[in-house]
Amino acid sequence: MSQTSFASLAINELLIQNLATLHYQSMTPIQSQSLPAILEGKDVIGQAKTGSGKTAAFGLGLLNKLTISDLHVQGLILCPTRELADQVSKDLRKLARTLSNVKILTLAGGLPFKAQASSLAYGAHIVVGTPGRILDHLEREHLDLTHVTTWVLDEADRMLDMGFQEALDSIAKHVPKQRQTLLFSATFPEHIQHISQHLMEQPVHIQINDQHNQDCIEQHFYEINPLDDRIQMLSKILSAYPVESTIVFCNTKRDTKDVSNALIYQGFSALALNGDLEQWERDQAMIRFANQSISILVATDVAARGLDIEGLDLVINYHIAQSPETHVHRMGRTGRAGKQGIACSIFSQKESFKVTRLGDYLERNIIGESLDVSPKEQKITRQARMTTLQIGGGKKQKIRAGDILGALTSEGGIEGKQVGKIHILDQWAYVAVERSVVNQAFKKLNDGLLKGKKFRVRRI
Repeated sequence: MSQTSFASLAINELLIQNLATLHYQSMTPIQSQSLPAILEGKDVIGQAKTGSGKTAAFGLGLLNKLTISDLHVQGLILCPTRELADQVSKDLRKLARTLSNVKILTLAGGLPFKAQASSLAYGAHIVVGTPGRILDHLEREHLDLTHVTTWVLDEADRMLDMGFQEALDSIAKHVPKQRQTLLFSATFPEHIQHISQHLMEQPVHIQINDQHNQDCIEQHFYEINPLDDRIQMLSKILSAYPVESTIVFCNTKRDTKDVSNALIYQGFSALALNGDLEQWERDQAMIRFANQSISILVATDVAARGLDIEGLDLVINYHIAQSPETHVHRMGRTGRAGKQGIACSIFSQKESFKVTRLGDYLERNIIGESLDVSPKEQKITRQARMTTLQIGGGKKQKIRAGDILGALTSEGGIEGKQVGKIHILDQWAYVAVERSVVNQAFKKLNDGLLKGKKFRVRRI
């Protein structure tokens, strides 16, 4: 039996059967190297990039040791953002679907506090949440962690970057000392070493360096003169690479606003994503980018954490990242699953020390390139192919994706191939349609019925 086969592990047969239905063919490097130690009950530090399969690694270990008859919180998973917490919960539910009555709760900001407290009163096996909201429930005595056997810190580096050190220290006081602690991080800076020393017992350290095939990523470094306009170079890059989806990384929130406004002024389809957004604004931004209603997302590293976009074509560093590890993490968001990706970086002479440090890290000599784009190409404006419609009803109103698709494609409607991704939240639903038929789609939804009722529809 292959050493990368899940069946080679000492794991519940029901979990193995479910993995086959989920098309998990073989273990990824982080899974094959960490799961044996996790299943033995050891503390583990896993250093791996986003998209490496770490959720299945800690998720399978946690589910395998779960006592389902005991409706106490046995697993605690902390994530830096609500989006990542939602994604982890969703992945865990898929992994657990052959196990009967596993209850997983998500406790994160931006969601009603009272509803979360009510759910906790009925008990849960696993809680996934953000540090701030978890601490809120602990302080109000809604959450009991005295039965926790596994504590997971996912994307620990970003949690500390976002200022959650104090919250983590407070939560640690509520978790039993006799437990298994699993820490996953894309990078391993000094403050991660510090927290691992305080929260873990003789951890096994696993480092996966090659999560992304570098041959699949075409890298360019464009140097600008002191008097050159950085925005102008960004526009040239976007014109030279007319792709569907681009993330522009900025080092500050102020830059995200300035850059997105400049791009919108030039006719590009762009949106800023930063920590100043309200949760509903963040949700909408991420949904619109994921369903290709927005072509360019201008984001900080912290804001983009937890954003998992399939088929991201282009990554642009508006400034060189603060650390080489962050640069590699940004770059690794493109060129996934064997697909070709492009990563472009803009730098000036003032950033030469960062470029030299990055070159040493990448083991390559970085030479600044110039980029010539014809005036005709520079005038290209890239409007998104899709547009998003928001429907004033969601899961609470029992609306399903099939209801929306059926309403759009019924007699006199649009074709199924003109409908994009559909996202259904508790009180809202979002559907992407091709820009060319948005008026027709709007009329069908606005004038028609869903579940026998009329719902307000608007274009966003």
